[in-house]
Amino acid sequence: MAAEHHRDRGVLGGGGAFADRSGQGGYGGDHHDQQKQPAMMCALKAATATAAGSLLVLSGLILAGTVIALTVATPVLVIFSPVLVPAAIALALMSAGFVTSGGLGVAALSVFSWMYKYLTGKHPPGADQLDHAKARLASKARDIKDAAQTRIDQAQGA
Repeated sequence: MAAEHHRDRGVLGGGGAFADRSGQGGYGGDHHDQQKQPAMMCALKAATATAAGSLLVLSGLILAGTVIALTVATPVLVIFSPVLVPAAIALALMSAGFVTSGGLGVAALSVFSWMYKYLTGKHPPGADQLDHAKARLASKARDIKDAAQTRIDQAQGA
């Protein structure tokens, strides 16, 4: 049934998008294109195999060099570790300090920029929310003041 489905669509038998000029199934084009394609594929396979082999050899050489370098450097690292470990910790702490300082400086500049825009009336993003929160706080403060005044009046009247 699947073969009939493909034949009806022109994949297996004559006709359809994949038929060549002779009416037989294929991918179109001359006999010359059909001979040229395998030669190109063969060249592509050879180039890929050569590149992959070269990369594999290079990977092995790098691994061997790394093992040799570690073998040579290990005694040096053990001898100088009382100096290198604190130096590495100090370097990490200094780097973290500079990064934190820079980040906080950028944050402060962005806050000052936002405040300047807000105070000059340029309506920065989030200004509506700030105005709404300010109005709610003022309303609550008024409610608390009124409630306190009511209680004071009740206490004085009693």
